[in-house]
Amino acid sequence: MIFISILTLIVAKALPSLNNNISSISFTRISSIIFIYAGALSFNSLYIQSIGSGIGIYSGLFHITLVSQLMEFFLLIIGSLILIAWPLIQKNNSYKNINYSTDYSLIVLFSTLGASLLVSSSDLISMYLSIELQSFGLYVLSTLYRDSESSTSAGLKYFLLGGLSSCLILLGAGLVYAYTGLTNFESIYSLISVSEVNYIILGLSLGLIIIIVGFLFKIAAAPLHNWSPDVYDDTPTIVTIWLTIMPKISILILLLELHTQIGYIGGLNSLSISTTGYAELLNSISNISSSTTLGIDLVNPLTGILNLSKNTGIYISENSIYLLKNLLLISSLLSLIIGTVVGLAQNRIKRLLAYSTISHIGFILLALAINTEQSIDSLLFYIIQYTITNLNVFLIIIALSYLINNNSTVINKEDSIIALRDKFKVLQINEIKDIRYISELKGQFLSNPLLSLSLSICLFSMAGIPPLIGFFSKQFVLYSAVQSGYNFISIVAILVSVISASYYLKIIKVLHTENESSVELNIEESNNELNNTTSLDNNSNNNDLTLLTNFHSFLISTLTLTILLFILKPSLILNSTQLLSLSLFNF
Repeated sequence: MIFISILTLIVAKALPSLNNNISSISFTRISSIIFIYAGALSFNSLYIQSIGSGIGIYSGLFHITLVSQLMEFFLLIIGSLILIAWPLIQKNNSYKNINYSTDYSLIVLFSTLGASLLVSSSDLISMYLSIELQSFGLYVLSTLYRDSESSTSAGLKYFLLGGLSSCLILLGAGLVYAYTGLTNFESIYSLISVSEVNYIILGLSLGLIIIIVGFLFKIAAAPLHNWSPDVYDDTPTIVTIWLTIMPKISILILLLELHTQIGYIGGLNSLSISTTGYAELLNSISNISSSTTLGIDLVNPLTGILNLSKNTGIYISENSIYLLKNLLLISSLLSLIIGTVVGLAQNRIKRLLAYSTISHIGFILLALAINTEQSIDSLLFYIIQYTITNLNVFLIIIALSYLINNNSTVINKEDSIIALRDKFKVLQINEIKDIRYISELKGQFLSNPLLSLSLSICLFSMAGIPPLIGFFSKQFVLYSAVQSGYNFISIVAILVSVISASYYLKIIKVLHTENESSVELNIEESNNELNNTTSLDNNSNNNDLTLLTNFHSFLISTLTLTILLFILKPSLILNSTQLLSLSLFNF
């Protein structure tokens, strides 16, 4: 559906007769309708009875399950909401006539198509092609505003480092194929379950670990996170929404598929084999009749091998650590610590939110590493609440940037009338600038109380303040960690949650602090005052016009109420995530 729609929109944009008659806003609205319709088709497929155990399509390249379909539906709905809330921008003739909205919607369709394919990937080939389709769209989105040096710099940095992570994924896939001759995930799972610890499994383990490292790089998990604060800060805020939400959901769902199916990579990680012991082990396995005397239990051969190792020179650690779980736990611990501690020193709001995202990734990876029904339930719930809260925060920041830069101007008391006129002209002809520093939000509670209150609620939810939805997501993850015996990392997660509340409170404090050094004047009032002293251009239609759409405001209010009133009706989300987690372990 999305692929056919992309081809249709490309043809419509290529034909001058259609391109001239369809505005850029219409392209954006059409794209959002495409997302809604594709999401409805994806949701309708959940009623297929056999989908519980999964349906293979395209010769096994993709595997449709309940989790993949529901998360694809979730992705498409989030994408449609962002596009519907796109601002109404009209460019005057004095600037380059670049339809940013049109380009944005087409690239978003490409990137979301890659994300939708990635959550259902069941082969190394489809996995790599899907992640590249998603990533190339994000690279272009980062450099969408070509007149901005910071946007171009961010896009170049994102492209280079994203290409490095893609090389790691491709290297890992190549190693897996070189050692096994397999690319299908189901075949790899079967090989792991029936093979003993040998060079094939060791090579397979190395390849899969490199693939996981590449994906951790792309979701900005510590210690592979250094690129994300710079890229998030320099890209336009409307693009940052996609960077913080869409690619992370698809990659995390793929990691969930790999981790739950493999369980652990490479089996036992401590192995020492002598030449005589290995030969004696082969002889003992080939001679089943002598297995009793050698201590090999046919029901549980691992126990027999452990007993055999004492006499044959083979040593296998009984308390061996699972490699994949270790990797995820280390990345989770570093993400929790770095995302919180480094975030305390930030004075730019998008850099702070980037480190906040790294901290949230730490909670998600912790739930993923535990790999129980309860932890997977908490992981899916955390992804949903993270998406809702993060989307609302950025939508509010975008709305505040429109209001601060377009509906009001900040002037000093000592400014002359000429200075007022110059500021007013610059405000009218320049493009809307993003909010970059936390100090720019100073005193917004007095001028925009509802938006400031909504932003405060979202930040309290991110900090884990009850009874907001963010509190329950962290509680579920920590409860599953304590139940599984991960006490140390649970204590660290609690401490960093308390510490992270300080930099969220810093933003809230700035919002509610009165700005005494300036006086805010409404554009309409300042325009009347300036008209009494000097003449301005009366043709306002030639100026840029940016409007905060009604749906943008409605979406912010709806998401805020969802965060605030989740405790009154929690069963809808909780029951869905619980059923999905059960489906992973029971089918």
